[in-house]
Order: sequence, then structure tokens, then C-alpha cells
Amino acid sequence: MENLLPAKVQQHLELIYRDTEVTDLGDLSNQLIELMGLTDKEMIENPNINHWDETHSLVITYGDSVLQDNTKPLQTLKRFLDKYLRSSISGVHILPFYPFTSDDGFSVMDYSSVNESLGDWSHINTIANDYALMADLVINHCSARSLWFENFTKGRDPGRGFFFTASPEDDLSAVVRPRTNNLLRQVETPEGTQYVWCTFSHDQVDLNFRNPLVLKQFLSIIKQYLDNGVRIFRLDAIAFLWKEIGTNCLNLEQTHEMVRLFRTLIEQAQHDAIIITETNIPNRENLAYFGNADEAHCVYNFSLPPLLVNSLVTGSCVYLKQWMMSMPPARNGTAYFNFVASHDGIGLRPAEGLLSDAEINTLVETMQGFGGHVSWRALDNGGSKPYEINIALFDALQGTVHGPDDLGLQRFVCAHAIMLGLEGIPALYIHSLLGTHNDHQRVENSGHNRAINRHQWDYNQLEALLADPHSSHHQTYNQLKKLLKIRRRQSAFHPNATQFTLHLGDQLFGFWRQSLDRQQSIFCISNISDQVQTLSFAAINLIDNEQWQDLITGQPCALETHDSGEQGMHMQPYQTVWITNSPA
Repeated sequence: MENLLPAKVQQHLELIYRDTEVTDLGDLSNQLIELMGLTDKEMIENPNINHWDETHSLVITYGDSVLQDNTKPLQTLKRFLDKYLRSSISGVHILPFYPFTSDDGFSVMDYSSVNESLGDWSHINTIANDYALMADLVINHCSARSLWFENFTKGRDPGRGFFFTASPEDDLSAVVRPRTNNLLRQVETPEGTQYVWCTFSHDQVDLNFRNPLVLKQFLSIIKQYLDNGVRIFRLDAIAFLWKEIGTNCLNLEQTHEMVRLFRTLIEQAQHDAIIITETNIPNRENLAYFGNADEAHCVYNFSLPPLLVNSLVTGSCVYLKQWMMSMPPARNGTAYFNFVASHDGIGLRPAEGLLSDAEINTLVETMQGFGGHVSWRALDNGGSKPYEINIALFDALQGTVHGPDDLGLQRFVCAHAIMLGLEGIPALYIHSLLGTHNDHQRVENSGHNRAINRHQWDYNQLEALLADPHSSHHQTYNQLKKLLKIRRRQSAFHPNATQFTLHLGDQLFGFWRQSLDRQQSIFCISNISDQVQTLSFAAINLIDNEQWQDLITGQPCALETHDSGEQGMHMQPYQTVWITNSPA
């Protein structure tokens, strides 16, 4: 039987390199297949299978978020995971653990090594043996102090031709910028002065995927990661990968085709490996990375954090509900990757078109009042616009637009209860699980706004706080862990289970989930305001001859008759209920 893999790979390459000078794509196809160790393998038909279920959730962390004397941080991380999260989460996203020069790991010097200050590949392997390991493929750029870039400046291999260049005379006015620094950086090479492209910073130089040698290098890297237990690949900043002078250089068709190529090769090498695209861009553009269920397995649900935080600080879910109603169900073989907080901040580009400029400005001002910072992006008119709010989520939810109050913990838990109930795979940032506050000292020391949410805990101090029932860290951790453990037992919380948005007014945000086998339904309802609200059971069609139970409290839902004559229940500020008649 003819092996169809070479032809499929070549088809991807023809679309990627159609407007370039690259030729002999049949030979390149065979080289890529060989690099991935697929030369003697028949192509496997991999239909759209869900490689996940309701038991799947991840924690997001740096390799050195928890530290202990005389112990490599990756060993300490494993110890922390085993003691505190083993029964609650299925996977871990370790943010870039490679040697780097800036951006807390996202300016990679050497993709094939583990940062010695964290540990080595044996420590990565040990974690991967017990948890689904998600790793970053920092694919758009690498460090200006990498061997590749040093070789580029000296006209040597590997590195010569590895970086994208342009001319200051080119019309680059349409290029979408996530930062305010100059796009081009002048460097001297044996071929004379060149201007390398720097989407993010001058220490992060964009790679040139028009050169097939760059693609081959990254496939070798992918194969190494697979061999070391990585099963989830986060394609960092993938939307910027392909550049065409005269365009906005964002989400170009060659970029989408490159994702399809990676999926084809990765799935053939490891059938249950997953690709997640990190595209911090407006919602509709983000959803395009699902493709025809042939690109990313998962896309980050980037609009969720700003909309959810906005709902909780304004006390109105109007915009969150509108967005939910517009979101298409993920097809089998794809899923949303849900999160509320991350190592970066609350991205504002994904809120564009969903919140007005005035509403975004109010949100920004509220977060600044809670100790947050703002990162900006450049506009083509020479101006700038808020790109991201940098703040620890625990502090972001310490109050409302009217200022701080004493309902911060309830508001914070409510945010996660909503996220954990939604269609998709949930991921919790380690500092959310721990209720970590803004780290202003780290910002001052580093000079970077994002450092505010990248605290490093002393393991022994953290243990003491988690053991202290009066500590907000103890209370946060235990409440979120409880929600995680409840969630993983409910078939209606499968990432692809049915979801419908409920219409319960502006202060009650609700949705209905039904399991794939239709054996379980759950009504997920949250009071997103700081006032008591009444939930009418008639509004969600609860049948009074059935036994309804709130999974969170474990108590039956008594059908009380209120002054209005309606049956329902009073919901406390920021209370969430998961109501079902089929508890697992």
C-alpha cells in the first residue's frame, strides 16, 4: 500500500513556499519525514479524536516558581505537584525552561538544552512520566545572543540566512505591533549592514521561515521534545511567523499552513500529541487557528480573561454573555483552552470589538487602582494603545469599579468556578492556585511590568502558609482544589460537552452543560454582583418532582417559594452553584 505521508507533507510545503525560490519540495518533504523519524512508518489515519475528557486540567508555572535551598527548582516543582496537585490536575505547562537572555525565558539561546539553573532533561523526564507535559515552542524568534544569531552576523552556519530582514525604505506601516520598540534593528554582517526584524524586542530576533533550514531545525527540536516526554506543544507567538512586506504580517496563510504541517508531522510521530496556538489577537482571528479541524487542537480562549474580570468588577455580565453566545462549539478533535490568569497579564486585544474603548479604559483604570500596570502597543498612526494589564489576578479582583471591598476571595473563586464549568480544557496559573499578590519588588528589580505576576515562593514558607487555615493562601488553594476535584467527576464537564448560554439577567451569569451521552446535565450559575440575587427555578426549567443538588455545597436545592410567588433560591454575592439531578 502506498504511503501517502510524503505527498501530504509536500502539499503543505507547496502552499507554504509557493511565492519563494524554494524548489525540489519532494526532497524537502522526505527530509522532514526523516527528521521526525517517520521514514519507515505508514501514514496513520488520525480522525478527529478528543485526546481529553473531564479529568483533564493543567497548572501553568515557571520551572522556578517554587524554590528550595540546595535543590534544583524542577525537583522542587515535582515535589510541589506531587504533594498538592496530583489528585486535582492532569498536566503541567512549564514555561520556557531553556537557556535564555530576556523575557523570562521567551528569548531562547539554545532550544536543545534545559537551563542549568533549573535542572536537566532527567528532571523534565521525571515530571513528564507523571503529568501530561506542555512545553513552549518559541518559534517566531530567538535570542540575539544565540549561536544562530552570532553566526548570522559572521556569515557562518548554522545561522546564515536564519533571520528575517527588511529595509528601512520598505513600507511597514501596516505591520501589526504588540510592542512600541522600533521594528527593525541594524546589524553589521559580512554582507554589509542589514536590518533584522524584531516583533517583540531587539533581543528577540525574528526567524526566517522562508529558509527551509530553519524549518528543519525546528522539526529536529520538536522530535527531541517528543523523545523527552512533551505531549502538548504551545506554539508561542505563532500568528507573527510569516512576513510579507506590504501586509500586516499577521495570520498570513503561510502561517496557517505551517501549523497544518506541524500537526500532520507531530500526529504521525505521536498520535495523542496536542498543538495549542498562542495567538493573543482579536477573537475572530484567534478562532481561525482551529482551521477545518486540521490546525490547532486547542486555541487559547484569550477573550475570556478580560471579559470575565470586567463582569466581576462592573457587576454586569452583558458583554460576557454576548461573547459566549457568539462562540461556536469546538468540533471533535478540537477544544478551547480556558484560563483566567497567566504569566503575562490580561490581554486587551482579544477584548477589541467586544468591549468599547471607554469600557476598556474603565477596566484599565480600575486595575491601576488595584496596583496593576499597563503595557502598550504601537499603532500605525504613531500613537499607542493599551495592550495588556499586568496584575496578579488575586489583586485584580479585590474590589469593583467603585474600589476595594471585603469580597475579594469570593469574587476570585467565582471567576475560577465560571472558568472550570465552561466548554474547554481549564488551565490554572500557579499563582492563582496559591492566591499570590502583586510582586511590586520584582517589578522594581527587573524593570518589567509582567514581573508583577511572576513571584517566586520559598517552598518552606509556602508550605507553612498552605497549612495555616487563617491564611488567604490556604483558603484560596483549598477552595480551588475542591472545585477541580468536583469537576473531574462530572461527565457534563467534558471539554466538548454541549453548552448553552442562559438568560438570567445582567447579574446572574449562567450556562447549561450536557454530557456527550446525555446522561448528565449541570446548570452553572454565578452571581457576578456584590448584592444578593434571586435565582428563579422557573427560569431554568427545574422540574420540582426531581431531586436537584448543588455539586459545590453537596446540598439539595430546596424549592423555596419567595414573596413573588416564584420558586427559587437566594444567591450570595459571587456565589456559584453547579446544579444537577445526576451527581457523579
